[in-house]
Amino acid sequence: MSTIKPYLQLTRPANLVTAIADILAGLAIAQFTFSDFSPAWLVISTLGLYGGGVVMNDVFDAKLDSIERPERPIPSGKVPLRSAALLGISLLFLGILAAALFSFQSGMIAIIVAMLTILYNRIAKHHGFFGPLVMGMCRGGNLILGMSVLPESFEKYAWIALLPIAYIFAITMISQDEVHGGKKRTLYIAALLYTIVLAAQLTISSREGTHLFTLPFVLLHAWLIGRPLWNAMQNPIGPLIGKAVKAGVISLIVMNASWCVAFGLLPLGIAVLALLPLSMLLAKVFAVT
Repeated sequence: MSTIKPYLQLTRPANLVTAIADILAGLAIAQFTFSDFSPAWLVISTLGLYGGGVVMNDVFDAKLDSIERPERPIPSGKVPLRSAALLGISLLFLGILAAALFSFQSGMIAIIVAMLTILYNRIAKHHGFFGPLVMGMCRGGNLILGMSVLPESFEKYAWIALLPIAYIFAITMISQDEVHGGKKRTLYIAALLYTIVLAAQLTISSREGTHLFTLPFVLLHAWLIGRPLWNAMQNPIGPLIGKAVKAGVISLIVMNASWCVAFGLLPLGIAVLALLPLSMLLAKVFAVT
């Protein structure tokens, strides 16, 4: 286990659970009836894409991490850089292959998501605006990957992917100050983006006639992300910002559960929400950021 754990740590296991929740939310938005288990390919795909993306993040950051975070698997020498690169590329390929086995459209979406992860890790992450934007597009692409179970849903609901883009934009933006601390202005912008996402979910659920069931999920989400963000606003130091980032990432599960309920699938929403304790448990063992 001591040999495998550094490799698992590279894949951010707690975050992988949130990627699965993205796919399930995409299925719900597309109004998939869960008549068969074929979307399992999409779950495998997102595990590959997300896992590969975060592994490649550490590969590209190896030199910087040797200064700022020397305890991480690559700079600490627990995982050779070449092995990490091979793992990351293999996982990305797995993600594309699994999606292609489901459908051509899903395969193309997976290719785009994989390219966005490389673009983010190699170039965009060093830019204050395009870094959060590209990272958000990766997450929005993941939701669309789930919706690709029924491609005809794109015309009506693909715009919803803009909301996880905004949400992840906020998280990625404040994470840029995670090491050295930051400015309150960044945190206020994040609060605004969070509010837009939560309000949009309530608006959509009202339109779908599911607002009474969706409201508790949205309120839970607001509480989970709002409290650590407020604490960071009062004192924007690195550790408090790190807690706000961690809460934002883990709470993606609650956001996705809210989507499921908003589109009339309360049992699926509860099932997605049940992934939260698993993700929180994994977050205690493995780093989230």
